[in-house]
Amino acid sequence: MKNYKIILCTFLLLPLMVLSQEKKKDSIVDKPSRPAFESATLIDNATDVLFNKNTLEVMMQHRFGEINGGTNDLAGFWGASNIRIALSYALHDRLTVGFGTTKEGRLQDFNWKVGLLRQTRSDKTPLNISYYGNFTIDARPGNRFYTKQDRYSYFHQIIFSRRFSPNVSFQIAPSISHYNTVESFMENDRFAIAFGGRAKISPQTSILLDYSQPITQFKNVTEADGSITNYNHPGISLGVEFGTSNHAFQLFITNFRGIVPQQNYMKTTNDFFNGDFLIGFNITRNYNF
Repeated sequence: MKNYKIILCTFLLLPLMVLSQEKKKDSIVDKPSRPAFESATLIDNATDVLFNKNTLEVMMQHRFGEINGGTNDLAGFWGASNIRIALSYALHDRLTVGFGTTKEGRLQDFNWKVGLLRQTRSDKTPLNISYYGNFTIDARPGNRFYTKQDRYSYFHQIIFSRRFSPNVSFQIAPSISHYNTVESFMENDRFAIAFGGRAKISPQTSILLDYSQPITQFKNVTEADGSITNYNHPGISLGVEFGTSNHAFQLFITNFRGIVPQQNYMKTTNDFFNGDFLIGFNITRNYNF
């Protein structure tokens, strides 16, 4: 009789033991996957990366002059440069806010990023989805603007990313740029889509690709000397990234001279395939509090 009681208790407890093990297994497997990218920026576009709460990111972005900008420019190093210095702070694991100032145009941008969906290790959720946006003020002095609102521009982007493996990640990011005031041949809004990827070639080194394609088309402009200016060229950026847990350095070539995204999408006239590209770098450093 005693043996029967032991067997009966074992059968009664077995489902609870199995269920407990399955729950424990699911809780481990279904944790969020690691971010698809190392840095919050993929050369010219934002990524899915959101830092832990109370993390401060300090960023410096630099663009030298165009390589074909002159005969005595030393590949653009002696030409006019563009620089942005920015800070961003993680108020929550899924919410980051920041501020940056850019040399060209004296642009002051207030930006934010929100994590909407996170890829899980079990692939039950196969994608990361994030929203990035900014509000930018052109702070140049003078009477170039009729009203204060003419200085304002906005940018909104939804980022779909996936970490296919520890070494390969990819993202697609549709966006809309808006300027309150534009030239007569432009529209106030421009839709665009960006494609970006990262391939790790060593534990600290990755190859980066960032491609930005305008969808809304603007008319070509005929200049006084008869030349044609085209505002519909895609942005093409190729580079390498060296990263650690709290630091990332990206070195690249790009035809985007601007750094604030709506400036790139709306006002770029450089043709990458015509040699209108430049050397740039991004440096980030994170501080945890």
